Amino acid sequence: MLNNSSNSYPVLSKSYKGVYPFKLCTPSFIYPDHYVPNVELLGPFVDEIELLLFESAPADSLLSSQEINALSRLSPELDLTYNIHLPTDISIGDPDPVKQQHAVDTLIRVIEHVAPLHPTTYTLHVPYDDNLGDKDKIKRWQEIVHRNLVKILATGVGDLISIETLDYPFDIIETIISDLNMSICLDLGHLIVHGEDLKRVSDKYLDKTSIIHLHGVADRKDHLALDRLPKPLVTPVFEILDQFSGSVSLEVFSFENLNTSLAFLERCWATVKGG
Repeated sequence: MLNNSSNSYPVLSKSYKGVYPFKLCTPSFIYPDHYVPNVELLGPFVDEIELLLFESAPADSLLSSQEINALSRLSPELDLTYNIHLPTDISIGDPDPVKQQHAVDTLIRVIEHVAPLHPTTYTLHVPYDDNLGDKDKIKRWQEIVHRNLVKILATGVGDLISIETLDYPFDIIETIISDLNMSICLDLGHLIVHGEDLKRVSDKYLDKTSIIHLHGVADRKDHLALDRLPKPLVTPVFEILDQFSGSVSLEVFSFENLNTSLAFLERCWATVKGG
């Protein structure tokens, strides 16, 4: 049953459960409300929800035990799975050892806290903010990241951690991902903003990818409705989707943009499949 706070929100007009060869996913903050009302409203229409845990502090910004219990109940009721986007305001690659350890401890705490939801993946940002031309700095960063990922993986989370493509060449972290048998979050919007060749990147990484973040891009702004994809890139994007069977999150943050994105996805998919 929907919470009273959800009663006045618009709802999607049709279900997309099981429509695509991938799990169709939407973020947990489409409506200006808490996690549970969003899941109650969105769960009947999609295969998976991306639970956004962007902020590590204050503690009450994370899921409460009551919310975890409610989300656990909703999962079988709505035939729904979850993935977790881990906090983005901390970094395991921070040059400050104290901040590194804080990031590791926080991520482990979050992973253990949401484990009852049986996430399909935990998406992690590992930013690199230094000089890409300095090989020594890159090597030190790689050593720090590798060491701290080992600490996180010691919790038993295994290949459920997916490292997201951000704003640096992904090849500086790919060896770590391979060595530790981790997976990848292929954010196609980020790749488009930074002018990456989508076919080259997908040919290289799609077999290690557990989740794709998909959103429109225009004037170097991302997380727009999907119909804002640059026209020359629509076909390459949908060729990637046609080869993929993991989770695809339409990473937009309003009902209007989600509704538009779902309609665009449906139209383009019919064209790709010759429907």
